[in-house]
Amino acid sequence: MNILQVATLNRPIGLQSRYSPIEAVIYNIDRGLSGLRHHSIVACPADSVVFGEHCITIAKAFTEYWSENKKEQRDEMKKHLLISLERAIRGDIDIIHLHDATMLEYIFRGVLTGPVPIVMTLHVPVEEEAAFRKWNKYLKPSAGVFFVPISEYQRKQHEGLINLQEVIHHGIDIDDYPFLDSDDREEYFFSLGRITRDKGQDRAIEIAKRSGLQLIIAGNVQNKEKDRLFFSEISESIDLFADLSTVPVDKDYFSRVMKPILDSGKQIIYIGELSDDQKKQWLVHARAMLFPIQWGEPFGLVLIESMACGTPVIALNRGSVPEIVVHGETGFVVNTIDEIVALTDSISAIDPRTCRRHVADHFSIDVMARKYSRLYHRIRN
Repeated sequence: MNILQVATLNRPIGLQSRYSPIEAVIYNIDRGLSGLRHHSIVACPADSVVFGEHCITIAKAFTEYWSENKKEQRDEMKKHLLISLERAIRGDIDIIHLHDATMLEYIFRGVLTGPVPIVMTLHVPVEEEAAFRKWNKYLKPSAGVFFVPISEYQRKQHEGLINLQEVIHHGIDIDDYPFLDSDDREEYFFSLGRITRDKGQDRAIEIAKRSGLQLIIAGNVQNKEKDRLFFSEISESIDLFADLSTVPVDKDYFSRVMKPILDSGKQIIYIGELSDDQKKQWLVHARAMLFPIQWGEPFGLVLIESMACGTPVIALNRGSVPEIVVHGETGFVVNTIDEIVALTDSISAIDPRTCRRHVADHFSIDVMARKYSRLYHRIRN
C-alpha cells in the first residue's frame, strides 16, 4: 500500500537531536511500514531523514517546539499543507496518515470528494483539541476519517468521536537502545521530560530529598510563561546546573562527562535538554526513572525508552502509565508520593532484562507498524 504521512513541523523527522516526541513517532511509523514493504511517503521539511519517499514541503523545520503564532510560521505551514495536499491527490495514495488536528481539517477538506481515507493518530489530550472536536461533530461515519488513540486511557477521553478505532501504542526500535544489568548501574535516579508542572519535576525533587537519592533532571524549558515560572521555582532546589547540549557522545562519554557530575557530591542536578544519544547514556546508567506525573498523559514515550534500556520506572498511577509499566515487574505504579518514597529501596528487585523484554513484546516498531498495517487494510477493504 502507498501510505502518505503528513508530518508536523516542530522538528526534523529522523533527527531526534532534541525534544521531538511526535516527530519520533512519525519516523518510527515510516521505518516500520517500510520494513513491512509498504510504500511509505513522508511529507516533511527538507532537513529530515526518512526511510521511504521523502516529499519535501519546506526547507527547514521550526527551531522551537512551541512558539508564539508568528506570520513566518503560518506561511510555512500553508506551504507545507499545500504541497502535502498536492501529493495526496496525485492518484496513487491509499491512506493519508495525519498527526495534527489543524492539518486534518485542511487535508480533509481537500480530499473530501476523493476516495482517499484519512487516519489520524490522536497525540494530545482531549482538552487541547477543542477546535478539532468542534468540527468533528459534523462528520458522519461515512466521512472516511479514522481516529487512532494511543492508549486506552485516551480512548475513553475521546469517547464519542466518529470512527474511533482500537488503541495502537507507540513503538520504538529496541536495538537503538543500550542495555546494562543491575550490577553495572550507578545509584542516581533520573527524571526526563519537558520541564513543566504537569510532569512533576518538583515532586521528583521532593522524593529525592526525602529518600536521600541523587537525582538527575533533564528536559527542555519551552517558551511558555508558566513553564519558565515553574523552572524558576524548582531552580531554588537544584544544587548543580550543567549545560551538556554541545557535549558530543563518544566511547568515553560516561567517564569524561557523566562520572564527574555524578561524583560532584551534589544531590539535585539539572543537565538541560539532551540529544538522543545523550539521553540514552543517562537512561542506561540510571538505577531507575522517576515519573511522578501530575496529569493524565496520553502516552509516556520516555517510559518505554527507559525500560528498553533496562531501567525500571517508579511512577504515579495517572493517565496511560498502568498500560505501559507492569507493577512489580518493570517498575512500580502507585498512587501517592509517600508510596514512591517507600519503594525507592526496592527498585533493585526489578530485573532489567524483564523491562527490556516487555518493550520488545509490546512496544516495538514492528508491533506498532503491524497494527497500523492491519488498520489500513481494513479501511481500504
